Parts: sequence; C-alpha cells; structure tokens
Amino acid sequence: DFMQASWDIEEVQAKGIQHLASFVKDKSAFPCLLKCTEVITRAMRTHTGSLELHVEGCTLLLEILSQALEQGVMMALDECVASCLLHTVRKHSENEEFLSSLCTLLMMVSASEVAAENLRKVGIIPDLLSILRRFLHNDKICFSCCAVLWSLAVSENYGDQAVLESAVPVISAVLQKHLQNGVIAESACSALWALSLQGCVADSDYEPTAALLLDALRMNPERVVLVKNGCLALASLVRLSETAALAILLDSKGSGMELIKDEYHLHFGEPGLAEALCLLMNEMVQYDEVMLDMRSQKMEKLLSEIKLQFPFS
Repeated sequence: DFMQASWDIEEVQAKGIQHLASFVKDKSAFPCLLKCTEVITRAMRTHTGSLELHVEGCTLLLEILSQALEQGVMMALDECVASCLLHTVRKHSENEEFLSSLCTLLMMVSASEVAAENLRKVGIIPDLLSILRRFLHNDKICFSCCAVLWSLAVSENYGDQAVLESAVPVISAVLQKHLQNGVIAESACSALWALSLQGCVADSDYEPTAALLLDALRMNPERVVLVKNGCLALASLVRLSETAALAILLDSKGSGMELIKDEYHLHFGEPGLAEALCLLMNEMVQYDEVMLDMRSQKMEKLLSEIKLQFPFS
C-alpha cells in the first residue's frame, strides 16, 4: 500500500523494495511476496532511470522466483510484467553485470508457458540475440539466453519465422564458442533443436549445423540431456534434408553412426536417449543411399540391442 500510494517518488519505491527484500529469508512470508511481483515491476517501469532500483528489483524478483521454483509454484507473469522486463533489458543493454542477472531472471520467468507466450508477444527475441552477439564471452548470459530462446521457439504457433531464422547463426556461434562448457553447450543444443523443429535452419546451414551438433556430442559424451537433445536436433535436420544425413555419415572427424553407437553404450539403460537415437535413425533411413551406408555399418545390431533392452517401450 505504501508503494502504491507514491508511484512517482523513487525513494519510496526503493525503500519499499528493500523492505520487501528483508522478508525473503522468512519462509512464512513467501505467499505474500508472490503477490508483490507486479508492484516490484511497476516500480522498475515507473523509474526507468534508476539503475540501483532496477538492480534491487531484479535481485528480489530472482529470489521470489527461485523460491517459487523450489516449491513447484509456476508464476505466470502477465504481458505487462513481460513488457517491463523487455524495457529494462533495453535500458541496460550495455551493462554486462546487470544483464547477467536479468537474463537469469528471464530464464526463470520463461519456464512458465504463459509467461513465455507473453515474452514472445512483446518481441524479446531480437534483444536476446543482440545481447548474445555483444556478450558471447559471458558464460552466464549465453546459458540463460539459450534457455529462454528454447522456451520461446518451442511453441508451435510462433508467428515471426524470420526472427527465429536469424537466431540460428547466433546460437551456432554460442555453441562453437562454448563447446567444452557442457552446461552452455546443452542449453545451445536445446535451442537449436527447437529452431530446427520450426524449420528455421537455412539450406546452406544444414551441413555445418549437423557437424557442430556432432562436435557437441563428442566433446560432452557424459551429459545425457545434451546427447539426447543433440540427437533430436539432428533428427529434425535430417527430416528437412538428405544433406544433413550425409553430413552425419561423412563427418570429417569420424562417422556419426559410430558416435551414436558409442553414446548408446555409454548411457546404456537411458530410455529417453534410446528413443532419441531411434528417432534419428528412423529419419535417416528415409533416404536410400543413407540406409545402404547404415547397413554397411551394421546399425541393425544396435537396433536389436535397443529392442532387447526396452521390449515394452
């Protein structure tokens, strides 16, 4: 009430946010704090020139959202809040330290389908791509932005295809830069999977994107989610073009089929990965030349192993 009575007074909003933040560690205050997100974002939106108020507001929202996720509470923030977050991103587009926190906040927000839809509506993707281009070296920003892009691109009804297509080279650059960082590579592979599902990969990018995904699998064989999502992304590419299938077979660093065998045996017993591998192989055998090559590499043996391992799936 104190904050709502004096929207135009910056000091009142700052003090209000600081006081609310003092309740964060009190678990019993959590239900009340959940109701304060719109008050916090309105304070941020009203006082666009105050970096300190934005930093404190963002930090408090992160705390509230973290607790919400821990307790399994999904916060479906409305379009007004999404618009405020976009405005804050644009206002501080050069402030790397603040953007690190802000992108983490966006990642948490986008976990809700409703909130992700609202972020799509306000048009945040070009801003995320701009941030990635500028701060490609920043691990935290790259991880968060790729996760947000995955949440936004995975929607079946995303309207602006050109925007999504422009994301592919940026995400590929992130993956190339951070191939050895399993956490970021996993996030980037997931984003590329979502984009390839939407048919956003250009014809000229089928081969390099497939090669890049294979590199990610080779560099991070122990990360089962990365391997699974990488295989799903490859399956989507192969569905679109035989070029991607041939790129997997003829990769300069070694046969993609041998890599698939190795990954399956490394994660023997993981049904999600086995399913992704079967989906990829099913797409590849749609092409006669590719199927002949797979036979010569004795892929039937691997399929028989999977069938024995998961007879009821």
